Amino acid sequence: MNLVIVEDESIAARRIQKMVQALEPGSNVLAVLDSVAGVVKWLQQHPAPDLLLLDIELVDGQSFEIFTQVEVTCPVIFTTAYDEYAIRAFKVNSIDYLLKPIQEKELQQSLQKFRNLKKVFAGTEPVLVNIELLLQELQQQRNHTVSSRRDRILVKQGQRMLPLTTTEAAYFFTRDKLNYVRTRSNQQYLLDYTLDELEKSLNPKNFFRANRQYIIEFSSVVRVHQYFNSKLKVELTPKPEEDVVISREKAADFRHWLGE
Repeated sequence: MNLVIVEDESIAARRIQKMVQALEPGSNVLAVLDSVAGVVKWLQQHPAPDLLLLDIELVDGQSFEIFTQVEVTCPVIFTTAYDEYAIRAFKVNSIDYLLKPIQEKELQQSLQKFRNLKKVFAGTEPVLVNIELLLQELQQQRNHTVSSRRDRILVKQGQRMLPLTTTEAAYFFTRDKLNYVRTRSNQQYLLDYTLDELEKSLNPKNFFRANRQYIIEFSSVVRVHQYFNSKLKVELTPKPEEDVVISREKAADFRHWLGE
């Protein structure tokens, strides 16, 4: 399988390439590109690859611009930190849509989906996907995601269990292998949920997984500072007991989440 990876963050690009090569040892990464202009030029000068792994937000614009400048005849797996582009993505050759940070299992499923579609359309004209079916599938997935998002949690206070809405939470954190929530009113409660469980069920527009120890709520962010090695340090209210640091790999996604 010949493929092209389009990703404007070099660390993320290397990570995706390593995952692809681990999942598809016989694959050949023809190019790693980071811009709309670069992709357009490459496609004009080379035969179409078997597959395009395409980030949506690139250094010089959104990758949807590529489809207005050059004919793209190969299937596309989109990658992005946000789900707001999903409907649009499925109208331009997309066979899947992966949210960052990309998990190896999800990428494996996407590649398997590509192989299955390739078998279905083998020997025929390249009808890549049934858009209507994909849109129906996407809508079902989004409905399931919205319905499963948590708007309340049960917390512990001594021997009592108390209901708490997620709008009251300033951040969730882990300390000494226990999980807690700190409220806007600076109350701290013990949780039975792990941060991984919470990350999957909280609304990503309101909450961001800052690192392994913290999930933070948007309005709890007071200010952000440049930190060493391209990291970011976040000031929160109420003030936590330790520094909350965003890794270099997550810094761009975090700035985008804040509205950059």
